[in-house]
Amino acid sequence: MIPAVYKLRHVEIRPAAILAPMAGVTDTLFRRVIRGLGGCGLLMTEFTSSEGITRSAKKTLRYLYFQEDEHPIAAQLFGANPAVMAEAAKMVEDLGFDAVDINLGCPAKKVVKCGGSGLLRDMPLLGEIFRAVRSAVKIPLTIKLRAGWDENSIVAVDVAKLAESVGVEAVAVHPRTRVQGYSGNADWGIIAAVKRAVRIPVIGNGDINSPEDAARMVRETNCDAVMIGRAAATNPWIFSQMQQYQQKGAYDTPSEQDRHRLLSGYYREITAANQPDAVGKMKQFACWFSHGVGNGGELRRTVHAARTPSEVLEAIERFFEHSAGRTAAEEAAYPREASRKDPAHGPSQHTRVEATLGA
Repeated sequence: MIPAVYKLRHVEIRPAAILAPMAGVTDTLFRRVIRGLGGCGLLMTEFTSSEGITRSAKKTLRYLYFQEDEHPIAAQLFGANPAVMAEAAKMVEDLGFDAVDINLGCPAKKVVKCGGSGLLRDMPLLGEIFRAVRSAVKIPLTIKLRAGWDENSIVAVDVAKLAESVGVEAVAVHPRTRVQGYSGNADWGIIAAVKRAVRIPVIGNGDINSPEDAARMVRETNCDAVMIGRAAATNPWIFSQMQQYQQKGAYDTPSEQDRHRLLSGYYREITAANQPDAVGKMKQFACWFSHGVGNGGELRRTVHAARTPSEVLEAIERFFEHSAGRTAAEEAAYPREASRKDPAHGPSQHTRVEATLGA
């Protein structure tokens, strides 16, 4: 099962479940949604440009804003200049983050040119970056990497060994190559190989879409913690479900009311924050969040037609108001069936999802 705790030197991460850094997603508002639902041991910022931090670019520094109730929290940096990465890491430490992480996984073209998974092709430069950052900060240093650039250059084990040798304290492995992007299947065997090769903690990431997936990853790879990315955007309850599964072998699924409260509350926070990209962020999240929701296509259409944050909120309220009406009508017509169904994920929150622990 998922480990109850993962120790990163003096930082105790309980449970051993981590929210992956995701550009345009894991800002302070989304992180606090996840923290509020429970079950997530460590939060991470969006990946942030070391160049932007050291130049004190206002937009970049916004990515590093966090609140006290987000601890423990790690900041993830990307870049290819050892001195700049070291300076940025020191600034992160001074801001009060619990750990700093180096991004070696982003496959985006604009990032690969100056860091991310592009660094997996230059081991000497990687070594310089690791040593520079390690000497610059006292807080724990971790890395998140992909398997390699392509199938002919799987370097995850070599990078993990190099990182360990210079004082990096944990490694998260997403076992796809840069060329793969997010296509195909994650090769969990690579996570297992890294775990066998190093003594520092290894975090498994990739293709975890349910508590059962997380438990299976731990069982198959012996990893010390699991990291959840895209699944958290479509199902923010996944961490609390993992914790329930860990404790009871079963977990609850959110009702329509749960979804309404979360989406409405999150959008009101976005609106109150007066973010410049508020509408775009709201539409993006609605697209992810509504897949699997009853009549989710209708919700996506109405939200994408909106032009202001207030119009998005109105669209959300109308959708769930109509949804409540539909549900009431269904219960009146088919009381036994409707009472057992949740349009989002099947059984309602009143039904436990039973799972075989060894499955």
